[in-house]
Amino acid sequence: MGVSDTIMAGRYSYTDMAAVAIGFSITMPILMFIQGVTLGLSPIISRLQGSNQTNKVANALHQCIWLSLMLSVLALLFVFVISPLLANIEMESDVRSITVDYIIYILLAAPGFALYQSLRNCCEGLSSTRPTMIIMFAGLLVNIPANYIFINGLFGVPQMGGAGCGIATLLVIYIMAFVTLLYMMVAKKLKKYELFTKFHWPKLDLQLTQLKIGLPIAFTIVFEVSLFGVVALLLARFGAEVVASHQIALNFSSLMFMLPMSIGMALAIRIGYTVGKEDALKAKISVYCALVCAIFIALFTATMTVILGARISALYTENTDVILMASSLLFFAALFQLSDGIQVVSANALRGYKDTKAMLILSFVSYWLVGLPVGVVLGLTDWLFPAMAAKGFWIGFISGLSCAAILMYWRVSVIQKRVANDVKAFA
Repeated sequence: MGVSDTIMAGRYSYTDMAAVAIGFSITMPILMFIQGVTLGLSPIISRLQGSNQTNKVANALHQCIWLSLMLSVLALLFVFVISPLLANIEMESDVRSITVDYIIYILLAAPGFALYQSLRNCCEGLSSTRPTMIIMFAGLLVNIPANYIFINGLFGVPQMGGAGCGIATLLVIYIMAFVTLLYMMVAKKLKKYELFTKFHWPKLDLQLTQLKIGLPIAFTIVFEVSLFGVVALLLARFGAEVVASHQIALNFSSLMFMLPMSIGMALAIRIGYTVGKEDALKAKISVYCALVCAIFIALFTATMTVILGARISALYTENTDVILMASSLLFFAALFQLSDGIQVVSANALRGYKDTKAMLILSFVSYWLVGLPVGVVLGLTDWLFPAMAAKGFWIGFISGLSCAAILMYWRVSVIQKRVANDVKAFA
């Protein structure tokens, strides 16, 4: 959906694509924080299922819904401050206006996003992943024509340009939340869990347990995605073309990132289940299998990214300068896919083991103490080389992700040794 937003906004104008890129970079950390908290639900539920405590699944889901909806209300407060905040950031006036509108529409989708992510992670924790795929694919099929209508102003709708992507996304998120809820209420395979037969009020102790696991995951994700968001804002001073080319490379590499990430999410569920069964060896084997899959996927996607760089860029825009700059950045995007694959699998392994605090610390060190400083030095200063703008920041991305890959894998090996000694330590 993010790729379709970017391509369709870019086809309208590269100014609108730059605005969507900046708006996406600002809203992503907020929404990903909510998603991160809900990601703590899937290992809880998979562990409950593995230990045959399925009677507790419904309550765990309800507590996650309450918690995520409260966080979404906090996200809505940003609607009132986003315009004055962006007024202090150096960027073209047209880009700023579209960016503000796009951000407001996305933030209004926060409650629907919170509900959808809670429901989705419950399904995935129960190893029911196919419905999520089908519902998301249907959402994409709705998102594309909705984008076209709101961007270009059809059927009496005013022409909104890139800001129209925000309205389309808002509508799709609420539709997906409703359809997922409906599925979970009627699906025969979920009947035995009695997910909605009894109402569960908020319980502080259960929500604190959810936060204990979910908050480190949330901050870990925010550390990574906000790094990309800060870079988009720092690049705004170089003009819409530079921001647009950066967004093309980031957008496509993010799409490729979904492949190893999906392996990692499946791994987290698998580890939660096997540790619930007290089978430490099977959990360890699952990690190695996931790493092998992620590495082969990354090698393939990196090769295709290098070979098809110019054609990929041309999908987003017809501006030759933007295509040229984006193609050069896609080379760097290809380089970091291997590190990105290893770190996301390792991070999800830690999530499955419920070892999320260490993941938080390691991600902060990697992205903000290594990745961003390297990017700032190379991108904005002449300290080592003439300022490299976007290319310098992409070298910073590679440095940060490589550091994260090494540290996360090291932590996984430490946890595996502990689990081997006492599998009940993380129950």
